[in-house]
Amino acid sequence: MRAVLIFDHLNDVLFAKCNKKFASHIVKLARTQGLLNSQDNKDVTDLETSLLSPNIIMQLFSPIVTSQHVMASQFGNSYTSMKFQDGTNMVFDEYIGYTFIYLATKEVELMRRTLGICVSIVRHVCGPDVAILKTNWQKVGLVSSLLDAWCDLRNSEQSMLTEAVEQLSVNSEVSSSVLKVLHDACDKLKSSQPEFNNSHMLLLVGSKFLSLYSSKNAHDLCASDILLMILLCWTVNKKRRHNRFESNDDNNDSDILLPESGSVKNDEMRLSFGARLATPTSEDITNLFSSRDPSVTEGLSSLTDDDLYSQLLLLGSQHNYTANAVHIFELSDSINLITIVEATNLSTSSGLCDSFYYLNLMNNLQFQRDVDELKPIFENLDASIKKVLEGIKKNRSNVGNDVDMCQKRLQIKWDFVRKKYNDLLRSRDPEVVVQIEANTSGFVETLKELLRLTCFDRNFLKQGTDVLTTVGRLVRQKLSDFSDFLKVKAMKNFTLGSRSSLTINKYLEEFPGLVHFIYIDRTTHRLVAPTLDFTSTETLTLTMKKIWNMVEQSRIHLQEGHLSVMWKDTTFNYSYFLWFEDISGYSPPKCKVYLNYVMKNFPVPGILCGDYYRKLTETCFPKVSPNKVRIYELYCVHLGLTTSTCVLEHSRRLAATIWEVTGVPNNLADIF
Repeated sequence: MRAVLIFDHLNDVLFAKCNKKFASHIVKLARTQGLLNSQDNKDVTDLETSLLSPNIIMQLFSPIVTSQHVMASQFGNSYTSMKFQDGTNMVFDEYIGYTFIYLATKEVELMRRTLGICVSIVRHVCGPDVAILKTNWQKVGLVSSLLDAWCDLRNSEQSMLTEAVEQLSVNSEVSSSVLKVLHDACDKLKSSQPEFNNSHMLLLVGSKFLSLYSSKNAHDLCASDILLMILLCWTVNKKRRHNRFESNDDNNDSDILLPESGSVKNDEMRLSFGARLATPTSEDITNLFSSRDPSVTEGLSSLTDDDLYSQLLLLGSQHNYTANAVHIFELSDSINLITIVEATNLSTSSGLCDSFYYLNLMNNLQFQRDVDELKPIFENLDASIKKVLEGIKKNRSNVGNDVDMCQKRLQIKWDFVRKKYNDLLRSRDPEVVVQIEANTSGFVETLKELLRLTCFDRNFLKQGTDVLTTVGRLVRQKLSDFSDFLKVKAMKNFTLGSRSSLTINKYLEEFPGLVHFIYIDRTTHRLVAPTLDFTSTETLTLTMKKIWNMVEQSRIHLQEGHLSVMWKDTTFNYSYFLWFEDISGYSPPKCKVYLNYVMKNFPVPGILCGDYYRKLTETCFPKVSPNKVRIYELYCVHLGLTTSTCVLEHSRRLAATIWEVTGVPNNLADIF
């Protein structure tokens, strides 16, 4: 039995992704409690899809959700998990007042991470307007698909397991050629589409990162954004395969998505084109980029057969979000060109997200009647609203009348609410709180409207699709000589050297007894590891299971404050090390903080649920800028007979010499 549920502050169900066993169980409970008419004698499993409704889930879960709201808002001590007698676990999470619940019979730590990933996906797909999931089936489908993508890739890819970016290592000539192609493509987009001034062009091969080119003024992409692009490409590729083979895997444990009153569609624009410009000539490109004649774009739309998938997403991290149009163009099977175009400026998008964040904090403080703590949060909210309004004014030439009118309404409503908050802080009169609450609803709805008009304006996706398609085909043409090579490398990424004679296998020969390692520069979240490649499927399955378990065990010890750990079983010797260095390559001062006490409120280790490693650095070295401290992780698997002394010696030498294999001596500015 498994289910992911999202509730709002009124306990309404916004999202439900569950299997049939959960649906059957809910229907049985509903019958027992009189929530369903029991006169129908058909088998419950035949009725579960038609009978299961958000209202039934809401009624059954309202007591626990209400209790969670009260514990969180009034006492600041919300539930994290519950365990039931039949072995089922219930895990909780929260995002700006919305309650996330995951029920399953899996380990609590994995469930916590899964639910955290769900929160992160919702944050990127919906932003702070989570309530839109109640009416937008397209977003429901996208959230569900991205969660499926994470579950699948986490079980098969070391990069998604550790939440780090694995680069496809190629020689310097190929790398330079690819980067130049992306540079030229980005320039062509900017020259033809003024709206594409701030953009990124990213090339992914399977789940591995190959190259990235960013325009001068574009906001930096972080590693978690690239991981999200990998999930999105996995989802799009799966749909492409489905469309090509017209097959549908309908197993007995498939997920049921609510709302039930319509088909769940995927939140994407799919533009179908014909084959005339499969290999465009220079004349074709000149005509396209020099002319905005409608007949040109209409001809392209009807004569090409490439699929361009487009999506609006929020990228970045807390207090630093940008709204982006993401366009995915398939260059070849499993090779995708991702063009990321900023839809709004940073002030508008991050200001809107911060406004919802601080509003939620203020609602909790009002519920607790804690006026003393209210003032600094109110000041942050005021600054966020100003940031939004200034961002729109700065970009006034590019906004339509709807945005202009909406921001004026927002200004008027905020002036009234701000005046009431100032009255409350001055008089501490409880009646003022009632007046604030009476006017907050309209203010929030205006904020949501502005969010939809700016960060999630679907009209922005339609701009430049003809150009994107033609440039995609140009990139495909220029990289056609590399395509087969890159696909083989993605499956078996073993030649990682700047010197052709140095392979990862040859490198491993220098460490007798070393079976596998995963090295991660946590400053940039870049991963180096041998491809899991063993002689038999049985050996591969066994070894993968042990490696996956090693990572999980290491994280458990890390959350307990242990930065180094070593253990063994009957087959292997496992070790994990996390250490810090300053920017010169020497160790920084020793951490004097007792981590076991301060790490309880940390996110789970990784970057998709929040940058755990940056928070760890800030905690260990509070007086040092995080940008001046580098952080590394190393996982090693040795044969069981290897001594601990040998493991330590190998670990030190591997950390010191890994750059010989990667060809990148601690300088990754050309990648991120």
